[in-house]
Parts: sequence; C-alpha cells; structure tokens
Amino acid sequence: MKEAKRNMQNRRSLLLGLLRYATLGLVGAAGGGVIAKRRRLVREGKCVGRGICSACGVFDGCGLPQALSAKQVLGKRK
Repeated sequence: MKEAKRNMQNRRSLLLGLLRYATLGLVGAAGGGVIAKRRRLVREGKCVGRGICSACGVFDGCGLPQALSAKQVLGKRK
C-alpha cells in the first residue's frame, strides 16, 4: 500500500512539474511575441504608442510625422 502511494506522489509531482514548466514556457513565448511585434512595428515605421507620443518609449528616435509634429510643438514651448 505504501509503495502505491509513493508512486502516485511521484507521478503527481512529475505532472505538476510538467504543467508548471509548460505554463512558464507559454508565458515566455507570449512575452517574446509581444516584444518581437513591437520591434517589427518600429522597424516598419508604424506607431507603437497608439498616437500618444510624449509617453512613448521610442519618442526620441521616432521619425514618424506625428512624432515630428509633437517634437516641434514641444520645442516651441521651451
């Protein structure tokens, strides 16, 4: 009886470990996909900040018309 219970715990821990690492892999793949998509959009010259230029992480190096206009407006205010 003890042997069967020990085997069950071993199988259970194996399955839980597999499930844990599969979930971790999926979360990592999803995060990598988001980062890759953002880089691709920036490379293609598409806005990644949904039109909110001042809060965008790539605002300083952005050459899109909307960002250039925002830089010009911010430059006039100073």
